[in-house]
Amino acid sequence: MPTPPRSPRSTAAPRRPQPPAPRRAPRKPAPPARRPRWGMRAVTTLSVVVLASAGIGHAVMTSLDADITRVDPFKDMKNRPQAGHGMNILLVGTDGREKISKEERHKYRLGGAPCHCTDTMMIVHISEDRERASVVSLPRDSYAVTPAHVDRVSGKRHNGHPVKLNAAYAEGGPQLTVRTVESMTKVKIDHYLEVDFTSFMKTVDVVGGVPICTTDPLKDSYTGLNLPAGRHTLAGGQALQFVRARHVDGASDLGRMKRQQRFMAALVERLTSSGILLNPMKFRDVTRAVLGSVRADKGFDTDKMLDLGRAMRNFSPSSSEFTTVPIGRMGFAVKGFGSTLKWDAEKAERLFHALRQDQPLSVHRSRGAALIVPVAPQQIRVQVENGTPTAGLGRRVDAALASTGFRTTKAPVNSAARDVRRTIVAHDPRWDRSAKSLAAALPGSELKAVKGLGPTLKVIAGADFERVRKVRAEDPGQGEFGVVRGDEVACS
Repeated sequence: MPTPPRSPRSTAAPRRPQPPAPRRAPRKPAPPARRPRWGMRAVTTLSVVVLASAGIGHAVMTSLDADITRVDPFKDMKNRPQAGHGMNILLVGTDGREKISKEERHKYRLGGAPCHCTDTMMIVHISEDRERASVVSLPRDSYAVTPAHVDRVSGKRHNGHPVKLNAAYAEGGPQLTVRTVESMTKVKIDHYLEVDFTSFMKTVDVVGGVPICTTDPLKDSYTGLNLPAGRHTLAGGQALQFVRARHVDGASDLGRMKRQQRFMAALVERLTSSGILLNPMKFRDVTRAVLGSVRADKGFDTDKMLDLGRAMRNFSPSSSEFTTVPIGRMGFAVKGFGSTLKWDAEKAERLFHALRQDQPLSVHRSRGAALIVPVAPQQIRVQVENGTPTAGLGRRVDAALASTGFRTTKAPVNSAARDVRRTIVAHDPRWDRSAKSLAAALPGSELKAVKGLGPTLKVIAGADFERVRKVRAEDPGQGEFGVVRGDEVACS
């Protein structure tokens, strides 16, 4: 049976008996609810629901609702899939750039006419109990067959025909896009949300930029992206280059979708952890940026936003999961459209069956799961020293690090100082990212920069040493769907 909706939690303090008074002071408004921890949500648009969960009043939300352009993607639709449990939102990002200046178009390689097609497409499934969000990326080059439709430009009636998935929007707008996705996935879409380049850039700028970490340099001559390895705070234009880049490596659109997922994690983390949503002025600026170019179905109204937001106050990043629809064949040729990606029919059906049944896509992870770090242990060379009188501690630390993947010298020595209480990770400042990765494997350790030490890091084991924690540079995904959690794709 469907889970009944949760009642909003009161944020007012409990009442206490008060002595009679000639005048009662006006009641102060209740303090805002505890800051929501949404985890991974659909980039800018679903942050509207986050705003609702922050305790924003109905009147404010109603005024924001008036700014959203409404579309009717479900008009006259028949023979739709059976409704499942939970809520399914189709999020599309279009290449609209009409409000971007000529200077910015040139700087961020946005020249040329837009194709008026979808640049990004995702199904965001919110579980019925509001405890989990599953985000499934649908590659824009996916092989698709449209249902029969009327071309929105020429007005001509077309029979169903093969296309790349993103072309459905160009031919029939939001309605044909929804119909095509439902036909391919058998997942009933409950709501439709659409953003463009303009709203994306403005949102990133108004939150003060979004932090991104990369273990490898990222360079794409098509978008102009040029990021050295390390941590960066991306402003709107650079963020757009990051999520649009398709020529960073051989993974093309699939690699791009992983970067988009990572960016979504960082953006929502920025929104929910910085206090922006609880600052009235920042709240106003963010909502103006988000809603300026958003289109949504009529059913996703103020009451729906508030109800969903209130129910999800206690949502956490670890409750969010990301994946891409399984691909069975790369380079599947379609006449008139070129190379496409053909889904693995069996795996894709199992994936979408899980969505229809409101089931998690990932397996449960134990507390012992590896921590994601900037540099892989296999790339870090370590010399271990025993900084205590305890015999054999150096060998124990060396063996534990080696078993986790670190390239130890396998020749631990005694430190000059034998009274070290807290384990030290000594490192050359030029290898600070490697040092942070090593320190993450040694809970409670202290980083110490030593100029001229070179590429080999030094661990001076202290009396506090207890264990070595498992770490890894990238999560390759789990299970047959390659799912990662929201807290695993943001910056470590």
